[in-house]
Amino acid sequence: MNFTSPRRRFARAAVAGLALTGLLSACGGSGSGDSKSSGPVTLPLWGWANGQDAVVKAFNAAHKDIKLKYTKVTDQLTMQKQLTNAVKAGNAPCLVQNTAEYVTTWVSQGALADITKYVSADKDKFNAGAWAGAQVQGKSYGVPTSSAPAFTIYRTDIFQKYGLKAPTTWDEFIAAGKVLKKHGIKITNYAGEDPSTLEVLSMQAGAHWYAIDGNSWKVDFQDAGSLKAANVIQDIVDNDLASKLSFADYAAVQRNYDNGGTATRQISTWQMAGMVQNFTKSDGKWALSPWPTFAGEAAKTPAGTNQSGGVTLVTKQCAHQQQAAEAALWMSTDTGAVKTMASPTTGNGVMPALADSNAYVAEAISDKLLGTNYEPAKKIVTDSLDTVTSDWVFGPDWTAMFTELQTGWAKVMNKEEKVTDLLAHMQEWTVKDLKSRGISVKG
Repeated sequence: MNFTSPRRRFARAAVAGLALTGLLSACGGSGSGDSKSSGPVTLPLWGWANGQDAVVKAFNAAHKDIKLKYTKVTDQLTMQKQLTNAVKAGNAPCLVQNTAEYVTTWVSQGALADITKYVSADKDKFNAGAWAGAQVQGKSYGVPTSSAPAFTIYRTDIFQKYGLKAPTTWDEFIAAGKVLKKHGIKITNYAGEDPSTLEVLSMQAGAHWYAIDGNSWKVDFQDAGSLKAANVIQDIVDNDLASKLSFADYAAVQRNYDNGGTATRQISTWQMAGMVQNFTKSDGKWALSPWPTFAGEAAKTPAGTNQSGGVTLVTKQCAHQQQAAEAALWMSTDTGAVKTMASPTTGNGVMPALADSNAYVAEAISDKLLGTNYEPAKKIVTDSLDTVTSDWVFGPDWTAMFTELQTGWAKVMNKEEKVTDLLAHMQEWTVKDLKSRGISVKG
């Protein structure tokens, strides 16, 4: 799926309503933020997204009593490391750009402030999935920022040259990959450091790596959905249908697509921004098609990488939590700020988390990239929002789990082990890890 660096994945966690004391090891209280503070305050904000600095400037121009001080972080993975250090040192920023997959982890570590009383009145401004992504146990720890749809983008000239149509199922996707392989073209790219492919296909197939069972977490990396996803990925790997370019060399990945070395991507609107900014040869030769389905199944797009999941979190160490919550709400609802972030030119090309975001579709996709396929692409984007997975839960050790998953994924890409071997390992590893943290777990 190619979701990692330089801007890793947007994801939604359907974790609202986890009202059980044994699920998180150290939730803590809401902190001692001075919600009654008046007068000018400065709120440090860390983020990595293109366009964030412009939004900060607009916010500061529009506010006298609250100012944002922006620090740009390299990428999402760097953010988690730097925030860990800052929390330990007692100097965490007030506001942190992040994604919903990490919210449960940070809450379990006592790093985030409960800002429910400051933001609950604005709930209806956002779509339900995005709102859930900023919550744990029914409490809000941030404000949702994005709801990026999921779809396939493919090279129309290459598909036409070899008599192929846009794949509607994973079986068709693999069949097309075998045709393209004969001509030295890969159907997709699997970066060795990015196992999000396994995550999102498992999610689409109905898997639940984490779930709630009574007063415990239930872990299951080997359910029917995970095995179904594993079969698709294994077929692609075994037949050498994917290129293996690392996002550590982001420019090389983009050149590969631009030069026609790889013909498709399953992505979100925000990932199109890099294509718009880096392509020099293939503009106008790309089109969108729906996310492939599993044979015989209805359309279903994963939530982990592509649907709502961008969040602005408020830390417990922030001395002005109410003002921080207000600033986060402004950045997610102000028309100018939303347009800035929605554009692949000025921002990240993300769809907003707002309840009615259809008006921003034209901002989030590029006519430069899509050419005559631009108008049809709008419907692909809006339709995908209606088929999103809604029951995926991110566990309290997601950060550590994903790091371990990355190690095993690299072995899968090198054909040192099978996808099913990786899933078996992750089952054992995750249960053991949760228990080591004092978290009640079944699996």
